[in-house]
Amino acid sequence: MAATSAATFSVGSAISFGPKVSQLPQSKPFVVRFNSLNPLTNFCGLKASTLVNCESESSFLGKESVMALQGSFASKAHRSSQRPQYHLNPQASYKVAILGAAGGIGQPLALLIKMSPLVSALHLYDIANVKGVAADLSHCNTPSQVLDFTGASELADSLKGVNVVVIPAGVPRKPGMTRDDLFNINANIVKTLVEAVADNCPDAFIHIISNPVNSTVPIAAEVLKQKGVYNPKKLFGVSTLDVVRANTFVAQKKNLKLIDVDVPVVGGHAGITILPLLSKTKPSVSFSDEEVQELTVRIQNAGTEVVEAKAGAGSATLSMAYAAARFVETSLRALDGDDDVYECTFVQSDLTELPFFASRVKLGRNGVEALISSDLQGLTEYEQKALEALKPELKASIEKGIAFAQKQPVAA
Repeated sequence: MAATSAATFSVGSAISFGPKVSQLPQSKPFVVRFNSLNPLTNFCGLKASTLVNCESESSFLGKESVMALQGSFASKAHRSSQRPQYHLNPQASYKVAILGAAGGIGQPLALLIKMSPLVSALHLYDIANVKGVAADLSHCNTPSQVLDFTGASELADSLKGVNVVVIPAGVPRKPGMTRDDLFNINANIVKTLVEAVADNCPDAFIHIISNPVNSTVPIAAEVLKQKGVYNPKKLFGVSTLDVVRANTFVAQKKNLKLIDVDVPVVGGHAGITILPLLSKTKPSVSFSDEEVQELTVRIQNAGTEVVEAKAGAGSATLSMAYAAARFVETSLRALDGDDDVYECTFVQSDLTELPFFASRVKLGRNGVEALISSDLQGLTEYEQKALEALKPELKASIEKGIAFAQKQPVAA
């Protein structure tokens, strides 16, 4: 799902400045060129002038985001002299906290968020080994200040004044392990961290990555309710990776430009609860029954594909970090006033009879502004059957999370 927000990252990019061109020897999924009458003597990735040209075979956020990038530059530009030249000054004004920042997801996620010109402070928390991560990241010449926090005694301080909290903390999946096998460990971790969020930054956007998301998001909701600060518009299960995978696999299968592909993914964030709505793919493309079956199963089992490929050395950390960073940037654009921001996410919902459901939503300064119900209309017979088939499993996972939280008293 292409989030409609400004793409402020250069991921695997070639960048040129003014009349002098400096190309990084990397793959070229995202190319941004800044052209000016005068070369920029100092460029930190946040300044450019008159013309912004975006060319992309694949981008961090998608086609709409490339357009939004151009619009963002234009809206923030001001004349600095009588010459026809503009200086761009994105305002770094948001604080982001990553809880579990020293882990396999946390470290690459921190790097990607450090690249955002909207972030003024990046708070990295973990129970150990986070000081070195923060020291390393602090050398990157982007605006955000990096601060490290270690252990339970510093958790509260890591959350003071934060706008967005991202929680990738927990144990990863191992070969042969289901998401439910992670439940007992990660449920307690999420409960403890969300209690701290409720006490120290209850108005923040909360992004839950820790698996199983189908259960940890309901746990977080119950904890926030018990603390008296639950706002369903600001609690999100990060299911963005399902969308990223769907877009990638469809583009590969149909030989499409990735930047053009947009596949909504609904339901949940595990196994058969992940339902890519291939009939809603943009641009419109036809699939045979065999292709629908093949793509759906691959998208649903993509996490297992990575776990098995890593052969005990971890799970999908890099792609998850990429997807989580995309959702953070989406949230920051919404907080910054972009009124055309959409993303798929697992939230409290009334689109079905289930209390939580992943769907496309419209985001704004106050969180979820609207659930997009149109994606669930006019489904194919295959999709309708798959939707009904996923509901019992998703319902059981949600209820498991709620029951866990209700049996566990929250810390005072």
